[in-house]
Amino acid sequence: MIFRRSRFRDLVERQLDLFEADTELLNDAALADSEWTSADASESEELYGDYQLVVDAIGSELLDIRETYAGRLDGGTAADYRQEFDRAARKRFGRLASFLGDDD
Repeated sequence: MIFRRSRFRDLVERQLDLFEADTELLNDAALADSEWTSADASESEELYGDYQLVVDAIGSELLDIRETYAGRLDGGTAADYRQEFDRAARKRFGRLASFLGDDD
């Protein structure tokens, strides 16, 4: 079996590195996750909602990054780029990349 390196891997890794370095949302998500998971039952639902808002903001920013670049590419090339971006973002950020597709 031959494994082919994606032509977008380096670009996507740089994009995700910049996102990670430039956003406070990842720290906000870690704090919100800690708060809702350690809250008592009377507060956990509201705190989970706060956590989900941060997760949605992260996903939205990742989607914006992906679509801004993909919009400059032709159809097939854009699909390849999106697939690589989604795979790398889900691998790096897990559930925080919730706005991105689940298919490879």
